[in-house]
Amino acid sequence: MELSALYQIFLECNTVTTDSRNCPKGSMFIALKGDSFNGNAFATQAINDGCAYAIVDEAAHAVKGDKRYILVDSCIETLQQLANYHRRQLGTRIIGITGTNGKTTTKELISAVLSQSYNILHTQGNLNNHIGVPATLLRLKAEHDLAVIEMGANHPGEIKFLAEIAEPDYGIITNVGKAHLEGFGSFEGVIKTKGELYDFLRKKEGAIIFIHHDNPYLMNIASGLNQIPYGNDESLYVNGHVTGNSPYLTFEWKAGKNGENYEVETQLIGEYNFTNALAAITIGRFFKVEPQKINKALTEYAPQNNRSQLKKTAENTLIIDAYNANPTSMMAALENFNKMTVAHKMLILGDMRELGAESAAEHQKIVDFIKACEFEKVIFVGNLFAAAEHSYQTYSNAQELIQALQTDKPKDYTILIKGSNGIKLSSVADYL
Repeated sequence: MELSALYQIFLECNTVTTDSRNCPKGSMFIALKGDSFNGNAFATQAINDGCAYAIVDEAAHAVKGDKRYILVDSCIETLQQLANYHRRQLGTRIIGITGTNGKTTTKELISAVLSQSYNILHTQGNLNNHIGVPATLLRLKAEHDLAVIEMGANHPGEIKFLAEIAEPDYGIITNVGKAHLEGFGSFEGVIKTKGELYDFLRKKEGAIIFIHHDNPYLMNIASGLNQIPYGNDESLYVNGHVTGNSPYLTFEWKAGKNGENYEVETQLIGEYNFTNALAAITIGRFFKVEPQKINKALTEYAPQNNRSQLKKTAENTLIIDAYNANPTSMMAALENFNKMTVAHKMLILGDMRELGAESAAEHQKIVDFIKACEFEKVIFVGNLFAAAEHSYQTYSNAQELIQALQTDKPKDYTILIKGSNGIKLSSVADYL
């Protein structure tokens, strides 16, 4: 079937689903495959449960003579092509966002700011891969003024691929750091891959990037682009500085050298979130959101999903940052925690995964930094930290730690909990 014809069928449907357990009446089911599942096998169930059409790429699952089943060469490619076609038909202005750390929080902050004045579509959670990006684009409606599309990667070429689907008009790279080194091969590989967003925008007429002017890695790869800069220097489009961080981030900002000064008290933990907030302010100002509305959005935003969340229990105060971890984000969290003016600091840190040949050295660097600090208690979870040179308490996994906490629970500590998502440290919080 021609893409244009399939698009007309898509327009008849009220939504697209790739999950046979979620089949709204009148929706289009696209049968994706994975290592342990085959959506084709659930096409008939999807139709029976309310889907108007089922897109399949295995003839055995297309009921002959039933026009509700549409056979294509590849369901995943169809999803991606349909999303790009839809994006082109609507012509909505799109902001593409990527980066090693902070991209999901920055995306949320940008969306919160822009939503003060516009009808915004933005990536839900971190659905930022070859499935999540097209699925988000297919949620675009004519009434949306802008879309904020998050793009993630753990291998070279992935940002290029996602940018060609989303075709953003504006771009922002939050930062570049040491993450997924196993897939990227090196830190230089990370920079090159994240820079694929800039590469796409260079070829698009009128494209604009929002850039952290204080980041030399980003500035080095941004030549030839229309830049809207933010950072510490007063001459920048938006500039500011941190005024407090115990425990919540507070900062001042202004537009340009002579702009009015504003102070913002956030619900964010960590000075590293300052540049994320500045990025949201910069984009808000560019799209003419009033300063008071920008400040309202930033003040009211509360982080979710174990991303720098503050949680007070009966015994302790927890800083839960257990969604992900890499050497750059881990060091930023530790430096921030070290500077916080709170008593009785404790660490519970989990392994940093996907670091390849650099893994042992990067874990040792973290350990060495901790040794130079004055944290009262340190606990490591995972075999990678266990293999480093130190004398701190170590547990093989989160379940082991949970068992220990049931007989020896800390009390009156401020505890930073951080590690790769696979270590499952978020489950530990309930026992503290």
